[in-house]
Amino acid sequence: SSDTTALKKHSCAACGAQAEWNPSKRALICPYCGTVSPAELETDSGLIQEHDLVEALRDLPNDKRGWLTDRRTVKCQSCKAVSVFDSTRVGQNCDFCGSPELVDYDEIKAPVRPESLLPFKVDKERVHNIIKHWLGKRWLAPNALKRRSLVDTVIGVYIPYWTFDSKVYCPWTAESGDYYYTTETYRDSNGNRRTRQVRHTRWYNSSGSIRHIFDDVLITGTHVVDPRYLPKIEPFPTTELVPYDTGYLSGWIVEHYQVVLLEAAKAARAKKDAFVKGLCAREVPGDTYRRLKIFPDYSEPTFKHILVPVWILNYDYGRSRHQVLINGYTGRLAGSYPKSAWKIFFLTLAIILAVALFIFLANMNA
Repeated sequence: SSDTTALKKHSCAACGAQAEWNPSKRALICPYCGTVSPAELETDSGLIQEHDLVEALRDLPNDKRGWLTDRRTVKCQSCKAVSVFDSTRVGQNCDFCGSPELVDYDEIKAPVRPESLLPFKVDKERVHNIIKHWLGKRWLAPNALKRRSLVDTVIGVYIPYWTFDSKVYCPWTAESGDYYYTTETYRDSNGNRRTRQVRHTRWYNSSGSIRHIFDDVLITGTHVVDPRYLPKIEPFPTTELVPYDTGYLSGWIVEHYQVVLLEAAKAARAKKDAFVKGLCAREVPGDTYRRLKIFPDYSEPTFKHILVPVWILNYDYGRSRHQVLINGYTGRLAGSYPKSAWKIFFLTLAIILAVALFIFLANMNA
């Protein structure tokens, strides 16, 4: 529509090229002439809205869908990642696995538009230092890997997440147990009479209820990023979210969500149920409990689709493939690295020698 055309382009005022979001300068910068764009991006978090979950699961209106800008959506034939980037970009390989086998991805219905996002705050130079420091502390990593410059293969991607809010009222029932002790007489291995304390449990019925407000329960919308490492670079501070503005995406790759709203809502419900059960367990009186049952009643469920910044490093070493993730807002890192067979051998040998020496000295003292 005509009222969104101003968001579609962020051209450099000096040379006309497309300005890109610069994390270190927190502004739109032309990558060719360095001119700072005069465009002002929306930062008022008060404009971020939550959407009614029940209505959205029925049918989200079209004015809440789409990217508000001309972008191309492609699917990788190798790893199945769905990426979104500027329509003018050519010669693109998959940013998740490096495969050139990208095909246009046509959707039956436009995607749910992100409500808000966390802009990239950690720039590529800082990412380089973070990775270098991390590898330097990996003693088992091959020395050749530490000498390699991996920063050139690091790419910044906006990863999709869903957040869910709700209130819950949850009655619970359980059997509470109080410990008590009795004195028992027994004979030891030499036939001598001994006494000891034996613990017993006295069980009784108990019940109660709890209330809780959930705010921004995070559910990832990606299947491509390694699920072992993505939770380790959380949290993504949702209190710092800014309203969705295409300027923040300028020059960056956006991953299309692959976990749809219904699937994410089910995952959020399971996550909330587990948390509620823990809250109820803490309310059960006594020393222990069993047969805890919860009956959660959720109300006022809302959601929003957000984008969070992640730096991704995919690299091969020998026959193994590894992935490293860096939180693009906090700099937190998690990932895998190869281990040197020689270092493992010498470490194992050192441990064996240390144990042998300890046993030898113990026998000498005896």
